[in-house]
Amino acid sequence: MRMRFTLTMEDLVVESTRVDNMIIDWIEDVSQAEVLEMSHQWITSKNFLTERMVGLKKVGESSLTIEPVDEGTA
Repeated sequence: MRMRFTLTMEDLVVESTRVDNMIIDWIEDVSQAEVLEMSHQWITSKNFLTERMVGLKKVGESSLTIEPVDEGTA
């Protein structure tokens, strides 16, 4: 199934540069199991983003929205 992921981050430090906010939005074909696994990791992992993003040293607030894509608008 096609899903839209929207990652919103505030108060970031990338390498030595401070960034107020950043939004990353992408569409990906994923299974329901993959969505559930990602959601579980997001909720349970304290360092979910800093472990996966090269150069990301700190994130203040962040949110991840996952929603199905309407095939007519993708």
